[in-house]
Amino acid sequence: MSQQPWKTDKWFSSLWDFMPEVTKHYAFPPKMKIHDVTLRDGEQQTAVVFRREEKVAIAKKLDSLGIHRIEAGMPAVSPQDRAAISDIAALGLKAEIFGFARCIPAEVKVIKECGCTGIVIEIPASDHMIQYGYGWPIERAMKASIETTLAAKEAGLYTVFFTIDSTRTEINRFLDICEQVATEGHMDALTMADTMGVTTPEAYGYVVKKVIERLKKPVEAHCHMDFGLGVANTIAALQAGASVAHTTVTGLGERAGNVPTEEVVMSLLCLYGKDLGIKTEHFVEVSKFVMDLAKVQQPPNRPIVGDKLYEIESGIIAGWFRLARKDHPTEYVPFVPELVGQKPVSIVLGKNSGPPSMEEYCEKLGLKATDDEKMAILQAVKAKSFEKKDLLTIDEFKAIAEQVLAKATV
Repeated sequence: MSQQPWKTDKWFSSLWDFMPEVTKHYAFPPKMKIHDVTLRDGEQQTAVVFRREEKVAIAKKLDSLGIHRIEAGMPAVSPQDRAAISDIAALGLKAEIFGFARCIPAEVKVIKECGCTGIVIEIPASDHMIQYGYGWPIERAMKASIETTLAAKEAGLYTVFFTIDSTRTEINRFLDICEQVATEGHMDALTMADTMGVTTPEAYGYVVKKVIERLKKPVEAHCHMDFGLGVANTIAALQAGASVAHTTVTGLGERAGNVPTEEVVMSLLCLYGKDLGIKTEHFVEVSKFVMDLAKVQQPPNRPIVGDKLYEIESGIIAGWFRLARKDHPTEYVPFVPELVGQKPVSIVLGKNSGPPSMEEYCEKLGLKATDDEKMAILQAVKAKSFEKKDLLTIDEFKAIAEQVLAKATV
């Protein structure tokens, strides 16, 4: 089979995605990184608590995925968090280990002592957030930003200046603030945080370009899913030249959550032809591991990692599957299940089943039935699904089929 960016043996996306008219304005940097914030922002999801040893275990899982940077936490939250950050930094992982701090120089010292090589320093960009959320004068925020980023530089830490509520800040004001901190203080990179998830991909990408032009610094995207646009916004930022995407495992995080790692990585790979070097075949395993520790349930049709994502109930789709599964496995799904560690595609029995589903299960059980008998079985399957308000088991199907076939022989 000939390989095209949109059609490989592992996925089948849209050739429209790769038309020159579509791609000519893309400015993806040659190297892009995933900065995982599961252990800090992800844990801010209500009622989620990761213990010290659990954070270490999650960090190991993230490293096994090939995640480039791990934000191990915020030492100021608790002694347990500080200990976990130190533990993670001492593991010798391939991933770069970052700590998260407020604009307080003393917190820089703690993160350095924990053994991190990078630091993310947060403060609001918007005057209204500083005034109404913090109760500070603007001058105090600016002074704290400059002093803390200089302290991070002095400590030898890779310094990411994280501007809370960037997207609700007037653009020229935002640019002026960032330039002043870059000039009078220090930043190795700037994170533009869409803290409330309120920007559009077009706007976010536009401002990323403006920031790169003005600051000549790497830009990192940190988005939220309040309007469901976090993945699109993150990719728009990368298209515009941002080099780092902040994500969490399966979108864990504050309110509607952070941007899901799986969705960003798979979209870049299959829809844009950008391979970040992440071991996608472990996505389901890592997602289940983290969500179990977080005690968070996901919908069964969750993109990439949902439990029932590769179960086919519709009779029409079951027909596609039966005809194409041997030689054309991406005809009925956008990517093969093994690419993300999913269970194989299977036909299930329910209200929406059709004749192909009956063919499938009669073959599985070695039952011989006429077309009329299969239709009778199908009607009984649908009735049973209505009664149960659920799928049928293979044993329930077998009982129905045997009852129908027994009547036919009388």
